[in-house]
Amino acid sequence: MLERHELEAFLTLAEELHFGRTAERLHVSTARISQTIAKLERRANVPLFDRTSRRVELTAVGQRLYEEVRPAWNQITAAFEQAIDTGRGMTGTLRIAFVAAASGQLLVRAADLFRERHPHCDVQLREAQIIDLMPWLRGGEIDIVLGALPVDEPGIATGPVLLSEPRLLAVSTTHPFARRESVSMEDLARVRLIQLPDNLPVTMLEDRTPRTTPAGRPIEPGPMAATINEVLTLVGAGRGAFTIGAQATRYYTRPDVVYVPFSDAPPLRWSLHWRTDNATASVRAFVQAAHTVTGQRPDPRPPGSRTGIPPVREAPEPVRDEWSRRPASDST
Repeated sequence: MLERHELEAFLTLAEELHFGRTAERLHVSTARISQTIAKLERRANVPLFDRTSRRVELTAVGQRLYEEVRPAWNQITAAFEQAIDTGRGMTGTLRIAFVAAASGQLLVRAADLFRERHPHCDVQLREAQIIDLMPWLRGGEIDIVLGALPVDEPGIATGPVLLSEPRLLAVSTTHPFARRESVSMEDLARVRLIQLPDNLPVTMLEDRTPRTTPAGRPIEPGPMAATINEVLTLVGAGRGAFTIGAQATRYYTRPDVVYVPFSDAPPLRWSLHWRTDNATASVRAFVQAAHTVTGQRPDPRPPGSRTGIPPVREAPEPVRDEWSRRPASDST
């Protein structure tokens, strides 16, 4: 009979192929993982992993064992967590807001996985303008928002980075930058930057509409816009420029706007946000489902597990431009 900690150690190491990361995920020491795997191999009388000083790999027997055990273990843990959900009243409707089509597509996929794991709790998706997100969240109209980082607001919790995308500069087709292959952050001193409403989080405004370049050169503020279409209308009319994510090249193509890549700008990052006083079991479970569907790393917990939310991790370089890579037929 296999103990739970033995199964978890084997399955996690099979996914991570690294004793240190396995120990970190399971909150035990590396020595404990090594001892557990060695014990399993003695009982099986066959190696499950090939180890060298540089790498860890599954043996053929270990690979077959993983493929047979993982589905069964998922079913067992999901069934148990479903029973817990029912006992704790994880029912009703989770209300989630998003901005723009690309965000909606991600949330639809996360909602499908969430419903599969927690069939007694529904998900309602609502489209919002960027100025609506925090008021709706603080007012209790929604439970979670998918928004851009950074957000440093009292009473607002932020989940893992779900997606990162290259940062572009939107300019009019008549602007001199429209003929360039790239721009730099210092080039912002040569444009008027469209402004966002000042009721947005200060950290977000500083990131999207900075007042100075990294070298301290002033950036001229342009007119204010509250929605993405307002922003691009002003850009197309030559009233200013705007920093935007690469998703715009797929979802917001316009005949009067050109998107020029930055050569030195950090990526735009997106994550889920919720009120700290509303960190319910369903909220935490949805955050985990969203993290899973982005596929940045293996799901660190079995489906339905609610032992915690994975730590924030930056998307690896090069930046994963998930939204702009999706087929056009996916657009909603």
